[in-house]
Amino acid sequence: MSRALPSLNALRTFEAVSRHGSFTSAAEELNVTQSAVSRMIKGLEEHLELQLFQRAGRQISLTEDGVYYAGKISKAMDILEGASRELIDTRAGRGTLSVGMLPTFGTKWLLPRLGSFMQLHPELTVDITSSDGDLAFADEGIDVAIRFGYGNWPDARAEPLMSEELQVVCSPRIMDGPYPLTDYDQLRRHSLIAHSSRPGTWSHWLQAVGAGTDGYDKTLRLEHFYMVLQAAKSGLGIGLLPRYLADDDIANGSLTAPFPVRVVSPGGYYLVTPWDKTDLPRVQMFRNWVLNQV
Repeated sequence: MSRALPSLNALRTFEAVSRHGSFTSAAEELNVTQSAVSRMIKGLEEHLELQLFQRAGRQISLTEDGVYYAGKISKAMDILEGASRELIDTRAGRGTLSVGMLPTFGTKWLLPRLGSFMQLHPELTVDITSSDGDLAFADEGIDVAIRFGYGNWPDARAEPLMSEELQVVCSPRIMDGPYPLTDYDQLRRHSLIAHSSRPGTWSHWLQAVGAGTDGYDKTLRLEHFYMVLQAAKSGLGIGLLPRYLADDDIANGSLTAPFPVRVVSPGGYYLVTPWDKTDLPRVQMFRNWVLNQV
């Protein structure tokens, strides 16, 4: 079935006239005569069987139908223009790669490695957006994202990158204090610091090591793992952190790991790409590099 669409020239002309509020200005922009613009608008109105403009002498204004149509056509033109520019920019891998990144993961894992990607692809501009909320690729203009979850992102390809080992950490001052963590029961004497968007990790860890889950009344919930890390270093409680985030601070002595056991977290890190961008050269370049890193 063929589409009941007006010609693209008619739509371009209508968009220009509605934006300028003038046949003359639209004609100058489109490099055609004013009479050509007038004929194009008349033909469009006949095609739609609607009046799009009210005319009063040389003054024109959009009708109610015209206002509605102008909003829709303007958005459609933006999409067409964006797609064309994107295709031109990415034809040889040029353009800007926009990556949506978890704040702490980006700081501790991605950024220390990103230099090698930029050396491989100096023609690309890399734009890192820090966020850990719901993914809105179209609204945020994100090409690809790294997220923690279970691989169930709708309308996107989700490729597993790595699992996550959770480790209990605390300030050395706690081990020197009145209630050192000599066994799992001592955890009940301290505040347990948790990531607010992943509140079940402590229960998961306690169950995995065979410790009871009752009696842990003191908790501190923080928005980012980086905040959990800093709170644990400050002695505000006991942190439960991914190993890759804690290793450096354990090595330099600002944190200690009272229990050698590590527990694999439910879920994992995924490379998430909207289906309409999976074939973009810049996205493929980043995908290949990330998968090689892990």
